[in-house]
Amino acid sequence: MCPAPRPPQLAPALGGAAPAPAAGGPSAPPPPAPAAMGAAALRALPWALLLLGPLLPGQGLQANSEPPQLHPAPLPAGESGGFTTAPPGSAQEIMPLHRQPANASAEEHAKPRKAFPVLGIDYTHVRIPFEISLWILLACLMKLGFHVIPSVSSIVPESCLLIVVGLLVGGLIKGVGEKPPILKSDIFFLFLLPPIILDAGYFLPLRQFTENLGTILIFAVVGTLWNAFFLGGLMYAVCQLGGPGLNHIGLLANLLFGSIISAVDPVAVLAVFEEIHINELLHILVFGESLLNDAVTVVLYHLFEEFANFEQVTIIDIILGFLSFFVVSLGGVFVGVIYGVIAAFTSRFTSHIRVIEPLFVFLYSYMAYLSAELFHLSGIMALIASGVVMRPYVEANISHKSHTTIKYFLKMWSSVSETLIFIFLGVSTVAGHHYWNWTFVISTLLFCLIARVLGVLVLTWFINKFRIVKLTPKDQFIIAYGGLRGAIAFSLGYLLDYKHFDMRDMFLTAIITVIFFTVFVQGMTIRPLVDLLAVKKKQETKRSINEEIHTQFLDHLLTGIEDICGHYGHHHWKDKLNRFNKKYVKKCLIAGERSKEPQLIAFYHKMEMKQAIELVESGGIGKIPSAVSTVSIQNINPKTLPVERALPALSKDKEEEIRKILRNNLQKTRQRLRSYNRHTLVADPYEEAWNQMLLRRQKVRQLEQKMNNYLTVPAHRLDSPTMSRARIGSDPLAYEPKADSENLPIITIDPASPQSPESVDLMNEEPKGCSGLPPSPEEDEEGLVMRVKEPSSPGTDDVFTPGTGDSPSNQRMLRCLSDPGPRPEPEEGEPFIPKGQ
Repeated sequence: MCPAPRPPQLAPALGGAAPAPAAGGPSAPPPPAPAAMGAAALRALPWALLLLGPLLPGQGLQANSEPPQLHPAPLPAGESGGFTTAPPGSAQEIMPLHRQPANASAEEHAKPRKAFPVLGIDYTHVRIPFEISLWILLACLMKLGFHVIPSVSSIVPESCLLIVVGLLVGGLIKGVGEKPPILKSDIFFLFLLPPIILDAGYFLPLRQFTENLGTILIFAVVGTLWNAFFLGGLMYAVCQLGGPGLNHIGLLANLLFGSIISAVDPVAVLAVFEEIHINELLHILVFGESLLNDAVTVVLYHLFEEFANFEQVTIIDIILGFLSFFVVSLGGVFVGVIYGVIAAFTSRFTSHIRVIEPLFVFLYSYMAYLSAELFHLSGIMALIASGVVMRPYVEANISHKSHTTIKYFLKMWSSVSETLIFIFLGVSTVAGHHYWNWTFVISTLLFCLIARVLGVLVLTWFINKFRIVKLTPKDQFIIAYGGLRGAIAFSLGYLLDYKHFDMRDMFLTAIITVIFFTVFVQGMTIRPLVDLLAVKKKQETKRSINEEIHTQFLDHLLTGIEDICGHYGHHHWKDKLNRFNKKYVKKCLIAGERSKEPQLIAFYHKMEMKQAIELVESGGIGKIPSAVSTVSIQNINPKTLPVERALPALSKDKEEEIRKILRNNLQKTRQRLRSYNRHTLVADPYEEAWNQMLLRRQKVRQLEQKMNNYLTVPAHRLDSPTMSRARIGSDPLAYEPKADSENLPIITIDPASPQSPESVDLMNEEPKGCSGLPPSPEEDEEGLVMRVKEPSSPGTDDVFTPGTGDSPSNQRMLRCLSDPGPRPEPEEGEPFIPKGQ
C-alpha cells in the first residue's frame, strides 16, 4: 500500500534513459554503453527517432529519483509549441526541444538507447493518484468485507474495524522501514469532511430538526461551553498538582485542550447511530448537536490560540471573543443561504441540459464551505444551510435522474470519506509521535465522562420544563452515552504549533486515547444497552398521502389555535414563512407551473413516481417493453369488466307502489327536518314515543343485569346419549316434567338476535314476592321456563306497537324487580348463592 523505495540506479538496471541535461547546461559524462541488442534495434530505426525526437519531452519515460516537472520547459523565442508544416530538409534542420545536435551520432552520445524504445518505468509520474486510488480501493474492500461477514457486523461497529485495519496497515508500513502517512489537517478539513457534512445537511430531516431546534442549540452551545471550561479548569488543576512534568502547562493551554476534546464528532455519531437504528428524536438530538457545536469549537479554538500569543488578555478581548461566536455561526449560515439561493436560481434554467444539474449542487455547496473557511467562519454551518435551502427548489427544477444521481453520489462520496478518515486515524496513530503521561491521560478520560453526564442531566432538567414531549431517563442516558469523539478533535490537535504548545505530543496522545475509548468501548456497548433498556427504535415506514393530509391538517389547526390564543409560537412563524415562500420565493426560484403547485399535489406526484420506480425494480412490469405506449399497455393487460347483474323485472303496479312509498316517506322526511330556529320551535310528535322506547331499553338492561345477579342458572352441559340415559336411569324423578308448569313465569327469547335487550319479553310473569301469597317449596324447585318468542308480523312496529309485556301486571313486576330491597353483603369466603337455595 505504500510507495516502494526508489534506488538511484533503477534506470540503468531496467534499460531506461538517464536524466537529460538541461538546455544550455554543461554536458553530462557519457553514460555506459547500451546492450548490443538495444543498439541493433535503434540502428534499424534512425529516421523514426529523428522524427519522434521533437515530440518527446526531455524527461519522458524515465525512472528518475527526482519528481518530474509539472510544467513543460519554456520554448525558445519565436518557436511555438504546436505542429507546423515545414519544407523537407536535412536531419540537421530538425531540432528537438532541447538545444542539442540533431544528428545520429550526437543523439547516441546524449542518452543511452533502450532495448525497447516504448516501455519504461516512471513511478514518480503516477505516484500520487496511484496511491490515492490504492487507499480508496483498500477502504472499499474493507467496507465490503465488513458487511459480508454478518457475525462481525452485529457485534463490532464499522468504525472500530476500520481503525483496527488502519493500525495494522500503519504497523506493516512501519515494519518494512517506510514512514506511514499521517492524516494532515488540510486534507481532512478540505477534502474528507465536506462530503459527509453535505450528505447530512442535504438530506437532513427538516421537520424533526426544526421542532427540536431549541433543545439542539442548548446542547450544542451551552453543553459544549460547559464541557470545555469544566474540563479545561480541572485539567489545569491536575497540571498544577501533577508534578514537575506538568507544572509548566498554563491555563490557556488547558482551556484550548478542553475546547478541542469537548466537541461531539458528527462522523463518529453518524457511523454508530445509523447502525443501531435509534429513534428519530434521539438521533436528531445527538447528531444535531454534533453539527451545530462546530461554531463553538471553531470560536474557542481560534480564540485561545490567539490569546496564547498575547502578553496580557483584557476584558475587551473576552467581550470581542464572545461576540465572535455570533459572527462565526451566523456568518456561516449567511454564506450558506447565499450559495443555496444561487444554486436554486441556477437550476431554474437547466431544463435543456440535464447532465450538469448534479454538478451545480456539488460545486455551489463546496464553494459555500470554502468561502466560509476563507474568513474563519463555520464551514459546517455553511454546508448545512446551503443544503437545506437549495434542496426543495432544486428538486422541483431538476429531473428525476439528476435527483437519483445526487442522492447516490453523495452517499457514495460520504461513505468513502468516512472510511478513509477512520483508516487514516489508525495509520496516524502508528506514525505520530506520542508522549504518555498516566496522570494527564487518565484524568482527561475521566473528566470527559463526568462533564458529559453532568451537562446532560442539568440541561435536560431545564429543557423538560418547556418541552411537551419530555426526555425520559433512558433518553438522557443515550444522549450522554452517545457523545463520541472523532477525527475533528485529532485534526485540531494536529494543527497546534510546537512554538506555543510544546506539549503537543502529550495532547495528541490524550486525544487519541479519548477517541479510541469512545469509539471502541461506547460504540461497541451502545447497541446491547439500547436493547437492554428497550429504547424505542426507528420504524421504517413509508409515508402515505393520508399521513401527509393529516399532518398538514394538524399544522393548520395548531396555527389557528395559536392565533385564537394570541400566542405567537412555533406554528405561527412556520405558517408565516410558508406563506412568504409560496407568495414570493417559489415564483423566483422554481420554473414553470411547479411554482404554483400545492404542496400536497407535489407530494402526491413524488409518491406516484416512487411507487412506479419500485414497481419496475421489483419486476412487476418487467415483461413489458420499454418503448410502449399507454394503449399497448392496456391491450397487454386488459381490464376485466364487472359482470352485470340481471335485475328482476317489476310490474307497473309494483313499481307504482314503490314510488308511492318513497313519495310518502320523503314527504315525511321533509316535514320533520326543518331548519333550526329557537323562536319557532315546534314539539316533535315522535319525541314522546322515542323517549318511551329509550326508557324501556334502559329498564330492560337493568332487568338483565339483575337477572344475571339473582337468577343466574348454570348452563346445561351437553352429554353424550349414553350419559343421558345413565342419568335418567339412576334418578328418573329428577328428569320428569313438572305438573304445574303452566303457572311459571316465562321469559321469551327472540332467536334472531338473542343478545339484544329488545329481544327479551316478559309474559305471564307473577313474581313470587308480589302476589301476596308465600311461595311454596315446589315453586322454588321449578325455576324458570324459557320459551321462544313468536316473530312479529311484517306490518307491526316493535317500538310503537304495544305488546303483551306492556300490561299492568308486567309493569308492576318491573317495579318490584327494580327495587330488590336491602341485602346483606356476602362475607369473605362465603359463596355468592348460598347452599340449600
